Order: sequence, then C-alpha cells, then structure tokens
Amino acid sequence: MFKGKKGFTLIELLIVMAVIAVLIGIAIPSFRGMQNEAKKAKAQGDMRVVKLAIEAYNAKYSAYPTALTTLESEATVLVKLPVDPFGTAYGYAVDASPAKYYAVWSVGADNVTTACTISTAGVVTVGGATQLGTTNGTSPNSNWK
Repeated sequence: MFKGKKGFTLIELLIVMAVIAVLIGIAIPSFRGMQNEAKKAKAQGDMRVVKLAIEAYNAKYSAYPTALTTLESEATVLVKLPVDPFGTAYGYAVDASPAKYYAVWSVGADNVTTACTISTAGVVTVGGATQLGTTNGTSPNSNWK
C-alpha cells in the first residue's frame, strides 16, 4: 500500500533542527559585534560633525562654546545636535577660561558615563575604557581621533 515511502523520520528532523540551532548560536554574537561596530562608526562620524561645528563657532565668536547646546541654539553653526548611538548625550568639556582646548566624547559600548576632563595643557583624561572621542588637544588613546 505505501510502497516507496517518502518523507523524513523524526530523528532526521531533530538533527536538522539541532544544526540550525547551532548556526543561530554562532550568528547572534557576530551580529551583536557588528551592531557595536556600526554604533562606533556613527559616533565617530557624529563627533567629527560636532568638532567642525565647534571650530565654526570659534571662528565666528573667537571662543569655544561653554556647552554643546550652545551650538544648537546658534542655528547657523549646527541645526540639531546628533544623538549618541550608545544611548546618552555626547559629553563636552573645555579647559579653564580662556578656553584653548575642548573634548567631545561618547560613552562607548560599556556605557560608562564618567565624564572626561581636559587640562589647560590640552591633555584629555578619559572616564571609561571604551569611551570614544575627539579633541583639539592630546588624545588619550586610539579610541580618540
């Protein structure tokens, strides 16, 4: 009656499901790593834009802004501040008055929100291991451009 049965056995189906589960287990961590790399690239691009806006503000007013929101309120410099892809606002610090150096940073993948500082000599001190940033002073590590 059922000559030459066609179909899969339960064992074959379980093996295929196990192989698919292993492949998914390998792919998910790789995907998360790519997401962090994309966020890092976006943050670095945003900070380059903010750095250009800070320099434009300085060219116009002969002083660095005291806060990043100053750039946003001055629509000729920057219409809207970008949002840090790691979930917080970008940090900003200037050295003592009259300011010659500044630093802009993102918290990075570990979300350590400790503020960075910049000395009157332009040396940046970072608050977190994965913080990304940009400065017109001395960069603290390779995460800073």
